[in-house]
Amino acid sequence: QVQLVESGGGLVQAGGSLRLSCAASGPTARSAHIGWFRQAPGPEREFVAAIDWSGTRTHYADSVKGRFTISRDTDETTVYLQMNNLRPEDTAVYSCAAETQGGFFPSRATEYDYWGQGTQVTVSS
Repeated sequence: QVQLVESGGGLVQAGGSLRLSCAASGPTARSAHIGWFRQAPGPEREFVAAIDWSGTRTHYADSVKGRFTISRDTDETTVYLQMNNLRPEDTAVYSCAAETQGGFFPSRATEYDYWGQGTQVTVSS
C-alpha cells in the first residue's frame, strides 16, 4: 500500500513557475512508479508526466514537454514536478498516483493503484 500527499500548488501568473511535490509512504513506496495527472473542471483527467521507480525513465504529455520536469529524490519516496512557463490552460487540480504492479504504462490512469487528494494550480493571464 502507498499513501500519497501532494503539496506546492497555488496561484501564479502566466509565465511563472511552481514546483509540486508528491510524498509517498508505505511499504512499497520506493518501488512504485509515480505519475502526475491533472483535471480541470469537466470529466476528463489528463496525463501530465510520470517517472519509473528508479528515476531513470520519464514520460511527458506533449502539452508540457519542454516546460515541466519530473524528478525523484535520492530516497525515491518524493517526486517533484517542476512547472515552468505556466499558461492559463495549465490551471487544474494536480494529483499524483502510484503504480505498484511493476509495469510502466505512464499515461494510463487505469494502471495506477493509489491516488493522492490533489493540489490546485491556478494560472492567471
